Amino acid sequence: MNQYVPPKPALPPRTGNLPLVPGRDAGPAPAPESVTWSQPRREPGPDQRVNRRPAFWKAFLVTVIIAVAGSLVWLAVWLNSSPGTDSATSSGPGVLQTAVTPPATPQPLPRDGVAPADYAVGDCFKDFDPQALASTLVPCDTGHSAQLVATLHYPESAKYPGADPLKAKALEVCQAAKLGPAAKQFQLNYQRSYPSNTSWESGDRRVDCYVTADAGNVINASVLP
Repeated sequence: MNQYVPPKPALPPRTGNLPLVPGRDAGPAPAPESVTWSQPRREPGPDQRVNRRPAFWKAFLVTVIIAVAGSLVWLAVWLNSSPGTDSATSSGPGVLQTAVTPPATPQPLPRDGVAPADYAVGDCFKDFDPQALASTLVPCDTGHSAQLVATLHYPESAKYPGADPLKAKALEVCQAAKLGPAAKQFQLNYQRSYPSNTSWESGDRRVDCYVTADAGNVINASVLP
């Protein structure tokens, strides 16, 4: 007599394509030891975005304030260095003078035989010769051929700079000279004078800039402001 043996219950279905291994897959699969999940960063939606406009305007306002403050500082420096504020200023190793310190020349005028060491800014010269050992000073509202418009004095302790540096310094002195409206009425040239090695050893420490007229004593007004 045959004994009925019921069939074994079917295993639950599996997902994936891995084959079923008897004796290993009969029970539930063990959980992995660790799993790290990553997902792309999601940008906030329109209603979640941070409003950055106040921060932008604050930064813009700070930039504007800094720019305005810098402009005011520059303007103050420029006004302090504008023409006519000082008659004598420091210029490298020496002292530059571009304005008249009254009296420019001792009165009365004219005066003959004035030595170059006694020339002062604002002096006007008749029949001017820059190589002469003496000149004739006249009132600037009378005919003259040259006027001293700027000068620079090196300190007594300074060493002789050399001919080329002195020539360049004399050019700077002429460029720093301040002329008034009367200078436009005449045909003028700049003429520079500076110490030689020999005159430096004798105590000459000045660099001079003149305006001169090639036509002679045709200037009849001061060309300084």
